[in-house]
Amino acid sequence: MEIRVLLFITLLAYSFVVSQSFSYIIALHNTQKNLDARGYIGLRKLLDKNFRAKFKYVFYITLISSTLLCILSFREPNRLLFIGSLIAWIGFVADTVFMLKGNIPINKIINTWSPDNYPTNWETHRAKWLRVFTRRQIANIIGFTSLLFAAVFS
Repeated sequence: MEIRVLLFITLLAYSFVVSQSFSYIIALHNTQKNLDARGYIGLRKLLDKNFRAKFKYVFYITLISSTLLCILSFREPNRLLFIGSLIAWIGFVADTVFMLKGNIPINKIINTWSPDNYPTNWETHRAKWLRVFTRRQIANIIGFTSLLFAAVFS
């Protein structure tokens, strides 16, 4: 019973993480690519401010619940749940590393800009941010899909 509750919590928390990736696939990637410097800087600053304030809790809950799920499912006879939770954990950790080493440092640079004072190569920073985020999308979508597959078919 405890493992099913933990699986539910992990799926719920992970769904918030992966929803960011899906929103970029649907609209935010192209939107950011089509903005001029002023629009991009404004959007990036607002998104970063809101994500820093709220999204960290989702990351903590996902990290804790997915780690516990891996530990508990290791002892279960159902290996599919363990394999799915392990792949999900690896995907989440990869997403977090890409975020900490790639997106957050770029966000810090962009947050020093103003709509009237930004580097001429601002598009290079945008392209790099989007490349790193694409890697994050791949990692967390694979992780979430693996966990969902294990939840449905185990």
